[in-house]
Amino acid sequence: MDIKSGFLSELNFIQLAAPDVSNNDAFVFDKMYPVAKYVYQTASDFSVASNILLVVIFALSIVVYNLGFAKKLKFWQNIVIYFFLFVGCIFLTFFATYLPVVEGLLIIALVLIMYKIGLRRDKKAQTVQ
Repeated sequence: MDIKSGFLSELNFIQLAAPDVSNNDAFVFDKMYPVAKYVYQTASDFSVASNILLVVIFALSIVVYNLGFAKKLKFWQNIVIYFFLFVGCIFLTFFATYLPVVEGLLIIALVLIMYKIGLRRDKKAQTVQ
């Protein structure tokens, strides 16, 4: 067996082992998480879909920030915090297509909502007694 035939048989093995990417959209959509997949499939354009995903991530980040970490601050301090939150959400949008960023933010928001409800119940029970 010469080098050329060995190389060709190796190349044929690589082609057989590689996934079928003849339909690139289906290959990419299969790797996406459900929210990102839904947004990209229903939006009219990919740039519109990425902007929608950015807005969803930013809105969920605001909810999580306000539920878990927000303190009473001055107006300009809130503007600075929301600006840097928006910059961070731009980076999260890049990861959101193949990682469960939106799903994670939803779970965090639900946990914080349950925590706030429990705190409110405890405060009511303490004021009644």
